[in-house]
Amino acid sequence: MERAMEQLNRLTRSLRRARTVELPDDNETAVYTLMPMVMADQHRSVSELLSNSKFDVNYAFGRVKRSLLHIAANCGSVECLVLLLKKGANPNYQDISGCTPLHLAARNGQKKCMSKLLEYSADVNICNNEGLTAIHWLAVNGRTELLHDLVQHVSDVDVEDAMGQTALHVACQNGHKTTVQCLLDSGADINRPNVSGATPLYFACSHGQRDTAQILLLRGAKYLSDKNGVTPLDLCVQGGYGETCEVLIQYHPRLFQTIIQMTQNEDLRENMLRQVLEHLSQQSESQYLKILTSLAEVATTNGHKLLRMTSPRFIEFVCKHDEVLKCFVNRNPKIIFDHFHFLLECPELMSRFMHIIKAQPFKDRCEWFYEHLHSGQPDSDMVHRPVNENDILLVHRDSIFRSSCEVVSKANCAKLKQGIAVRFHGEEGMGQGVVREWFDILSNEIVNPDYALFTQSADGTTFQPNSNSSVNPDHLNYFRFAGQILGLALNHRQLVNIYFTRSFYKHILGIPVNYQDVASIDPEYAKNLQWILDNDISDLGLELTFSVETDVFGAMEEVPLKPGGGSILVTQNNKAEYVQLVTELRMTRAIQPQINAFLQGFHMFIPPSLIQLFDEYELELLLSGMPEIDVSDWIKNTEYTSGYEREDPVIQWFWEVVEDITPEERVLLLQFVTGSSRVPHGGFANIMGGSGLQNFTIAAVPYTPNLLPTSSTCINMLKLPEYPSKEILKDRLLVALHCGSYGYTMA
Repeated sequence: MERAMEQLNRLTRSLRRARTVELPDDNETAVYTLMPMVMADQHRSVSELLSNSKFDVNYAFGRVKRSLLHIAANCGSVECLVLLLKKGANPNYQDISGCTPLHLAARNGQKKCMSKLLEYSADVNICNNEGLTAIHWLAVNGRTELLHDLVQHVSDVDVEDAMGQTALHVACQNGHKTTVQCLLDSGADINRPNVSGATPLYFACSHGQRDTAQILLLRGAKYLSDKNGVTPLDLCVQGGYGETCEVLIQYHPRLFQTIIQMTQNEDLRENMLRQVLEHLSQQSESQYLKILTSLAEVATTNGHKLLRMTSPRFIEFVCKHDEVLKCFVNRNPKIIFDHFHFLLECPELMSRFMHIIKAQPFKDRCEWFYEHLHSGQPDSDMVHRPVNENDILLVHRDSIFRSSCEVVSKANCAKLKQGIAVRFHGEEGMGQGVVREWFDILSNEIVNPDYALFTQSADGTTFQPNSNSSVNPDHLNYFRFAGQILGLALNHRQLVNIYFTRSFYKHILGIPVNYQDVASIDPEYAKNLQWILDNDISDLGLELTFSVETDVFGAMEEVPLKPGGGSILVTQNNKAEYVQLVTELRMTRAIQPQINAFLQGFHMFIPPSLIQLFDEYELELLLSGMPEIDVSDWIKNTEYTSGYEREDPVIQWFWEVVEDITPEERVLLLQFVTGSSRVPHGGFANIMGGSGLQNFTIAAVPYTPNLLPTSSTCINMLKLPEYPSKEILKDRLLVALHCGSYGYTMA
């Protein structure tokens, strides 16, 4: 009885705080419980969990092998950082990329974290794998106020990274004037070239940093080309940086004639050169200018939207006679796309036919998706269409995320839909191999913890938007860029090497989340929500209200789940509403700005009306491809409960069906039961559940006619009715897989 009361008290504490309140025993599970608290600097909660735990504060986790001290430094969680340091966290531990906590604190300008790390003997001279020191990171982001303090601890401000670039190079590239002045005052070499011969002035001009270029020229910087003969003026003209060209001409008047000669160069982008000459024309006499007349860009549109011109009376007419349309659609679902495609633009109308469309084979829906996506475009083979030299996306390997974000944001959206050509700066390679490499590298960078955009889920294999991404001041622009990249990849049938949580795929599709989705970020809490749904709570005395406590920078705050929620008790009658609202708080409200920014970019290339043809499992397959599943390994690592044994006829029928169905349907089955389409490294023996390793399990359920299999994804359990034949089992299983995201049990 005493143990039962303790378990009930633990459940109550967990529900009130909307999170797990005790730390799991193993480091791997514990670290994903602690990580979101560290990111939010909830030091009281972290201290409470660590107080009676054997957790190793230096435990390195995730694909980049970082410790919680890295996370605290990266997010500016100074109270948690001090707590971890006091408990023995190593301030000089390097992750797989060679970054220390000091690097990350410098990268994000976390002054207090930097000061504390230095107090605990952080080494300012450590380089990461690319040769970057904390000085480089401060220079990248123009953290001059911190740079003044740190240069006192550094023996050489001209330390070169792997590309031969110093802190002065990157400060000039990003236009941080006071940082440039600080570095020059500290002895930085103003004319130092990198491995390709590019000087700080070259870097300033490559990004049109007028004021930075002026500081360098005023202090005697030389006008030098790189090893390929590209000059600072070439870069200014290529980028259309008229003001920076003006500064160069002030210090080197002979360059004006060079610009005039450039008007005869057919390889130059006319619009950029025109921008430069138009700017100079406002500063000089008109007789000095010879401006090329350029062709006006032909304005194109994607076609009119028929429904926008349709009166409400027409919508009313369709609703009144939708049975006739349903008859047509049932006989030939493709008629929606061939003759009634305007229905796709109106959720009110399309909802009446969507269940018919989604019942069609996945392959057919993919064909309709791409047919309609590319309808009206001039070339059906969009990926291999020849691309004009001016439309090539020129990106830098050493700053691929930021440089790609810059060029994509400036590119013409309509042209990107037609075709993509990518070239890495300083490399000759082009073609689809380079495009595939670009998408592959970018998909890894999107979830790079340095940008704080996404956090790993509890199983360590999928990613969810980071509710604390605002530590990165550009986070919403970067989320929009991430949406553009995934939209582009889907548009051109390029796979990305990234997997999101099921709830985030739902957000992309506009499908409501449910309590089972919470398992991806807090499996134990999801189990607690499941418990209150499965049990009568009338006489348990939980005293829950429609509000939850949350730890905001060390202070507990009440967050109402709905107006007046703090005074509304959770009862047996309204508990389902409570579970849904707390789910929406955790999974949607906390990351709504991030979701909106991502969708803004994604919908530039993928219309919402088309992506709704798929569910969250199918969207993952479209974006990331088909994983391989070893059925024999699956069978070997499956457990049985509630009366089932391996030798039972139903179980044997089940595995025969698994062998018979398509690879796509096997993936849907895996997703249906575990919430993930991927088998972890090491096979099915390493599948994670709510409390750590959790084997795939099949539980017996009494059979009633038309009953479908169901699942509990937080414990990887398939609830399989005791079907009377293999044929019925296969039919019911396939119906469940294709309708599983809607929660049907009878069909």
